[in-house]
Amino acid sequence: MTTSPPGSLLAAQELRKAYGPTHALDGAEFSIHPGEVVAVMGPSGSGKSTLLHCLAGIVPPDSGSIAYNGRELTKMSDGRRSALRRSEFGFVFQFGQLVPELTCVENVALPLRLERVRRREAERRAAEWLERLEVGGVAGKRPGEVSGGEGQRVAVARALVTAPKVIFADEPTGALDSLNGERVMRLLTTAARESRAAVVLVTHEARVAAYSDREVVVRDGRTRDLARDGAVSGRGAAERGQP
Repeated sequence: MTTSPPGSLLAAQELRKAYGPTHALDGAEFSIHPGEVVAVMGPSGSGKSTLLHCLAGIVPPDSGSIAYNGRELTKMSDGRRSALRRSEFGFVFQFGQLVPELTCVENVALPLRLERVRRREAERRAAEWLERLEVGGVAGKRPGEVSGGEGQRVAVARALVTAPKVIFADEPTGALDSLNGERVMRLLTTAARESRAAVVLVTHEARVAAYSDREVVVRDGRTRDLARDGAVSGRGAAERGQP
């Protein structure tokens, strides 16, 4: 069994992943605790998205170990990893990836429906999350009828509706202007911390990383935890009373 840092919910050690001659990950390490927001930063092509995909069980690493809640993720069956992604993991992508044929409330309810929750109950819970994320008024609209900022908050609601233990956010504000980006990050991180969900946040923007508790930098497939080097991200540090 993988030896994880004490109290960690998700931890990876010595991850390696190659695509042909290109080493996307080359000994990467990562850990996150319940309720923690960790920003994964790095230049384009550094391996940060590959790290997220491995941690989420979407892409298997070539070697290394990933422990989730004390279980070895890499040894689970494809079916078990898929079940985790439906129920215990939530996802927010750069462009939302909402289903255009469904209304916003139906989009948010979709993960619950896949878990066989009755439609009325699923849409009730979905509507509550839309209200909580300040977009209750778009419930009956389709994604093409709402603004980019509204659509991304719908995507955040979809990620949170199953009460996941880990949220994977891959450049969640990359397609938004700064004002909408700030709003999405404030709502996402506040809701996640209140529900004790961990957030793995891939970003290349310092203003987005400022919402995290600490930062992990990926470069040439290797990771560096800035908190362990004595550096702490701005907003996370402020919340803990650090300079």
